[in-house]
Amino acid sequence: MAPDQTPTIRDLRDLPDLWLLSDARNDAALERSLAALPDSSGFLFRHYHLAEPERRARFEALAVLARKHGHLVMLSDSAARAREWGADGVSGPAERIAGAGMLAVATAHDDAEIAAATSAGAHAIMLSPVFATRSHPGGTALGATRFHALASRSALPVIALGGMDPARARELGWSRWAAIDGLTAASPPARNA
Repeated sequence: MAPDQTPTIRDLRDLPDLWLLSDARNDAALERSLAALPDSSGFLFRHYHLAEPERRARFEALAVLARKHGHLVMLSDSAARAREWGADGVSGPAERIAGAGMLAVATAHDDAEIAAATSAGAHAIMLSPVFATRSHPGGTALGATRFHALASRSALPVIALGGMDPARARELGWSRWAAIDGLTAASPPARNA
């Protein structure tokens, strides 16, 4: 896909249900995990632990593999860098994705950030942390009740993030979710399941 093209998502209902996020701790298993995800899932490359040019090289290698399985490839960075690197879209806080001119998934933790994401032109929101997470030990999780209350007030599609795995998604009753560890386990969800 050309860097200046929006991916072929007919409408926001076509956004992937499953999203794998990259991190230093799941790096060694990413190739296996991307191949095991159901086709047309989402992949959000973060890899904040790498400096240039290693970060871009790792992004490019993983993007090739992700696209072999029809995965949407997003970059957690600026929209300019996402376009330069050929990502399908950009992810981050509202102020970073504002006016992105490409598919944009905003991060949010409360009503104010959901409103900011909507005003910034986001196409979807990753709402977190739903449950306790290794990424933010000791942080306050939203919990199922608060998550559902916030998600119900969002005009945008909501992706649950934070402590998510297949069992937690079922417990939450939410089909659109993202994870680091929960989709990097020895047995990620079966392809096309």
